[in-house]
Amino acid sequence: MNVTDSDNNLFAKALKRPGPIFLDGGLATELEARGYDISKDLWSAGLLRSDPQAIIDVHRAYLDAGAQCIISASYQASRQGFMSLGISANDADELIASSVLLARTARQQYLDDNPGTDPLPIVAASIGPYGATLHDGSEYTGNYGVSRDAIRRFHEERLSILDRAGADVLACETIPDYQEARVLCELLENAESPAWISFSCRDDRHISDGTPLEQAARLFRKHPRVLAIGINCTAPRLISSLIDLVKAAAPDKAIVVYPNSGEKYDAEKHSWSGTINPVECAVAARAWRDAGAKLIGGCCRMGPQHIAAMNEHLSEGGPR
Repeated sequence: MNVTDSDNNLFAKALKRPGPIFLDGGLATELEARGYDISKDLWSAGLLRSDPQAIIDVHRAYLDAGAQCIISASYQASRQGFMSLGISANDADELIASSVLLARTARQQYLDDNPGTDPLPIVAASIGPYGATLHDGSEYTGNYGVSRDAIRRFHEERLSILDRAGADVLACETIPDYQEARVLCELLENAESPAWISFSCRDDRHISDGTPLEQAARLFRKHPRVLAIGINCTAPRLISSLIDLVKAAAPDKAIVVYPNSGEKYDAEKHSWSGTINPVECAVAARAWRDAGAKLIGGCCRMGPQHIAAMNEHLSEGGPR
């Protein structure tokens, strides 16, 4: 299937509609706000096994807040991560795939309670960076200290599982490293699902490993499976400038942005400092839309209240 020409793919169709598409906010940090312990190695993915209903509930909260796309709890999920807990490889693969099923379940429950919803909410399968499995903060730097082949094996394994799991789009997100982006560029050539790629950035010009964002985005400029390119898990104050760079590098692709709250995370202490309120977030989101972003949402520490504020501020008839 050539997803760019498909009239049946929910994500591809949504991109053709006028107006922004609202993504959800941080899944793991919302679970944490609800009292769940996500400090273990698998982060929110651990709840795929121990409390899947908690994940469904958070997906539903974002849909109720106006999100038109929810992202699965597979960001930090990996076969090796589950196997380290004594889970078999087959069961690990099923747990990874179940992340999409849980999102689809939340969507169906929302549709049952809100018949006639149009457009249908999108389910995205989260494909986080290799560094997310290392639990040392390297997902924010790209300093993995492993070979390109190791990164390829990791992504090939998980991407294959999630590509078959029934998501509408593959969300390759928080990518900090240029070589990792090259690996994903190659692997996505063989994907059945459409995809987006979003980078974490350390300033208003570079992704986290120091590569110019334009150079990284240019890898996907003509990619047949990648329909959107953008930025996530990055400070809100940097987003507008970064949007301009993505537009210059890949003018024919949709732009996706879902920054974090602007707070700083201490990977050793597992704690955050700083704050941003939903009103400030909504005002910033208007600037991102005006700069050219098509898909707009939040990442770490952006909760349902932030998404609701964005939706209210940017929806048709709202402040512009």
